[in-house]
Amino acid sequence: MEALIPVINKLQDVFNTVGADIMQLPQIVVVGTQSSGKSSVLESLVGRDILPRGTGVVTRRPLILQLVHIDPEDRRKTNEENGIDGEEWGKFLHTKNKIYTDFEEIRAEIEAETERISGNNKGISDEPIHLKIFSPHVVNLTLVDLPGITKVPVGDQPRDIEIQIKELILKYISNPNSIILAVTAANTDMATSEALKVAREVDPDGRRTLAVVTKLDLMDAGTDAMDVLMGRVIPVKLGIIGVVNRSQLDINQKKLVVDSIRDEHAFLQKKYPSLANRNGTKYLARTLNRLLMHHIRDCLPELKTRINVLAAQYQSLLNSYGNPVDDKNSTLLQLITKFAAEYCNTIEGTAKYIETAELCGGARICYIFHETFGRTLESVDPLGGLTTMDVLTAIRNATGPRPALFVPEISFELLVKRQIKRLEEPSLRCVELVHEEMQRIIQHCSNYSTQELLRFPKLIDAVVEVVTSLLRKRLPVTNEMVHNLVAIELAYINTKHPDFADACSLINNNLDEQRRHRLKEMPAGVPRDKSLKSPSGQSFSYTDPPALEGEVLKAPAGGSQSAPAGEQTEGGTGSWRGMLRRGDEGSSGDRVALHTQIPPSPQRSHAVNLLDVPVPVTRKLSAREQRDCEVIERLIKSYFLIVRKNIQDSVPKAVMHFLVNHVKDCLQSELVGQLYKGPLLDDLLIESEDMAQRRTEAADMLKALQKSSQVIAEIRETHMW
Repeated sequence: MEALIPVINKLQDVFNTVGADIMQLPQIVVVGTQSSGKSSVLESLVGRDILPRGTGVVTRRPLILQLVHIDPEDRRKTNEENGIDGEEWGKFLHTKNKIYTDFEEIRAEIEAETERISGNNKGISDEPIHLKIFSPHVVNLTLVDLPGITKVPVGDQPRDIEIQIKELILKYISNPNSIILAVTAANTDMATSEALKVAREVDPDGRRTLAVVTKLDLMDAGTDAMDVLMGRVIPVKLGIIGVVNRSQLDINQKKLVVDSIRDEHAFLQKKYPSLANRNGTKYLARTLNRLLMHHIRDCLPELKTRINVLAAQYQSLLNSYGNPVDDKNSTLLQLITKFAAEYCNTIEGTAKYIETAELCGGARICYIFHETFGRTLESVDPLGGLTTMDVLTAIRNATGPRPALFVPEISFELLVKRQIKRLEEPSLRCVELVHEEMQRIIQHCSNYSTQELLRFPKLIDAVVEVVTSLLRKRLPVTNEMVHNLVAIELAYINTKHPDFADACSLINNNLDEQRRHRLKEMPAGVPRDKSLKSPSGQSFSYTDPPALEGEVLKAPAGGSQSAPAGEQTEGGTGSWRGMLRRGDEGSSGDRVALHTQIPPSPQRSHAVNLLDVPVPVTRKLSAREQRDCEVIERLIKSYFLIVRKNIQDSVPKAVMHFLVNHVKDCLQSELVGQLYKGPLLDDLLIESEDMAQRRTEAADMLKALQKSSQVIAEIRETHMW
C-alpha cells in the first residue's frame, strides 16, 4: 500500500508535462486564514525551511508540493547518476531538470516565481508552482498550499480579493479526491474558523476534512485547547491534531525544524500529557500519509475508469483532426468524395450522424412535399375570389350581342383557367423551400459528418461555393418546369376527363330532379310536351319555352328513339352544354328586376337616349341566372379539384427530378471539376492556424493518458490492502 502515493506522484508528473488539469488526482489541500500557520505546518512536514515567511500576505500562488521518501540505497544510486551532493534535494517543474540542493535557493526561487506572475505588491494568481522534494526524512505526501483567506485588500490586491481567494480555494477543495487540511490558530475561537466554514461548503459530512490546530503555545494564560482537541467544540470526522510551530522570532534566529519538533514534543508532554501521542508534527505526518493512501485506494478504480474514458475521447479527437497532409492530390480527392457521399446520404436518410432535434435532409423535403405543400394546396378555395356576379358577367360577356340558347362554353374555360392560375404561386414556393433545405444540408454535413474539413477553412468555403452555385443553376430550370406544369393545365381544359364526366352526370341528375319538380307545379292548361320531327324523321322532346326554360333535350318518354349523336357530343361537351339550354329570353318568369327606373318606350310622346340609362349595379338574379351560375360554379369546382390533384402529384416529382436527384447525381463530378486542379491544391489544403497546435496538444494528452494507464496497471491488488 505504500506504493500508492508514488503512483499518484507519477501521475501528477505525467499530467504536469502536458500542462493539463483534467485529472482530479488525490492530494491534500491546506486551507486557512492569513497568518494561521499553514506554511509553518508544511515546513514541519518537510523538515526544512523552503517557504517564504513573514507577516501579511506571503503565499500568493498555489504551491503543489510533492514529498518523496527515498531509501539510502536509492539516494546513493540517484546521486551517482545525477552528480548530486547531498541526501535531500528539490526540483521545480518550470526549471525542467535543474536540481536544487540548497533549500535557501529553493525558497528564493519560489519568491521569484511568485513575483514573476503575481507582481511584487501583494497580488495573487491561480497559476500553481510545482515543487518536488526528495528526502529520507519525509513521508510520501502530495500537498497544496493555498493563499490565506483574507478580508481587506492591501497593496495591489483588487477590491474583490476575498472573493478571488475563496474561488481559488473552492477550485481545489471541490475536487472529490482531495483531503482538506483545515488549519486554525488555537488563540482564536474554533467556532469562528473560516477554514472549517469553507470546508463544510464542499464537504458537509466532513468525510475528507482533517483539522489542525496551530499555536497551542500562544493561548492565553489559564486556558487550554483540551476541549478543542477532544472534539467537544466542533467535531471533525477525520480528527483534530494540535501542533506547535516556530515563532517568527525562531525563524529570524534560524532555529532548525528538528529542534522545533523536539521542543514541540516536550511542550505537549508537559501541557497535554494524555494527548501527546495523538498530536504533534510527526503524528500529523503519519496521519496524513495514512489518510492519503487509504483515500487513493478508494479513488483508484474511478481514476482508472476516467483515464480510459479520456483516452478514448482524445483518440477520437485526434482522429477528427486527421494526419498532416502528405499527398495533397489524394487528400483533396478523398475529402471531396467523403463530402459528396455524406451530402447524398443525408438526403437519403442513411447519414452516419442523424439529427434528432429537428427534421433534416430528405425527411424535411418529404415534409415539404406532403405536409407544407399539400396543406397549402388544400387550403386554396376552388371558388376563392370568384363571386356570383363575376360568373354571371362572364356568361353574359361570352354571349355577345344576341341572347344565347346555351350557356357559352368559353365562360367556363375563362373562369376555370383563372382559378387554376392560383396554383402556380404555392408550387413555386414549394421549389423555394426545397432549395433552401438543400442549402442547409451543406452546413449539416460540415458540422456533423465531415469534421476533417474543419482543418481546411478555404476548402470548406470552396465546397460551399460550388454546391451553392450548382443549386443556383438548377433553381431556374425547376421553376420553369413547375411553371410549365401549370401552363399545361391551362393549355387544354379536358372536359372529357373521366372524373369530370362523373361530376357532370351528378349535376345533370340533380337538374333533372329540379325539372320534374317544376313540371308538377305548372298550371294544368300549359302544354307539357310536343312531339317534333327532325329532318331525318327522328323524334325528340320539345318543351315550350315558358315552361321548360333552359332544360336538357330529352328522348321521348317511350324511349324508342334517341337524340342524334351530334346533339349528344357536339363540341365534346354535350354532357353539360345540353343541360344548360336556355329558353326564351323574353319569358315573363325570367325577367330582370332592375333597381333603376326603365325609361318610357320610344313610341311614346318623347324620345329617350338609351345610352343614358345607367347600368344596374345591384339587382336580383332571375331563376335561370341563378341556375346557370350554380352550374358553372359546380363545374369549376369539379374541374379545379382534378387539376389540383394533378399539380399536387406532379410538382414534387418535377422538383425531385430537376433539382434534388440532379444535384445528387452531379455533385461529386461538379466538385472534382471545379476544385481538383493543380494550381488550387496548395491554397485549398492550408490548415487553420490553430489546427496543428490542437493536434499536437491532443497527441501529447493522449500519450500522457496512455502512460498513466500503464502506471496504474502496474499496481497489484495486493498492494492496496
